[in-house]
Amino acid sequence: MLGKWLTNQTVNIIDSAKDWKEAIQLCATPLLKNNAISQNYINAIFQLHESIGPYYVLAPGIAMPHARPEQGVNQLGLSMLLVKQGVKFNSEDNDPVYLVTLLAANDSTSHIEMLTQLATLFGESNDMQTIFKAQHRDEILAVINQY
Repeated sequence: MLGKWLTNQTVNIIDSAKDWKEAIQLCATPLLKNNAISQNYINAIFQLHESIGPYYVLAPGIAMPHARPEQGVNQLGLSMLLVKQGVKFNSEDNDPVYLVTLLAANDSTSHIEMLTQLATLFGESNDMQTIFKAQHRDEILAVINQY
């Protein structure tokens, strides 16, 4: 199921990002290009982060930035960015973040199955290590396509 959303167009790998904002912006680029989200959605994530902290850093090395559907989501979307050198999100227990998965939900229910599959993936340490160590997009997609 995740392979429907995470594809050659929505999964990317970079060596580094200067900060958490750049990592999120780069992760969001495919969803901006396919009009799943507007820049307002990214701005809302930035504002939330600055007001309440990195609420979306879920576990060591893993962030899933998101905001409310009405803050700029046009359609359900998901993108993933691997930052090989990691980037600080100011999450004391979980920095550095290597994997940024941007979730764009256009209502309160359509993304539940997607979240369930992501939670299963994030809980599989062997698969996550494969993703964290990936050098090419195909290595990540091979894991993703199992979910």
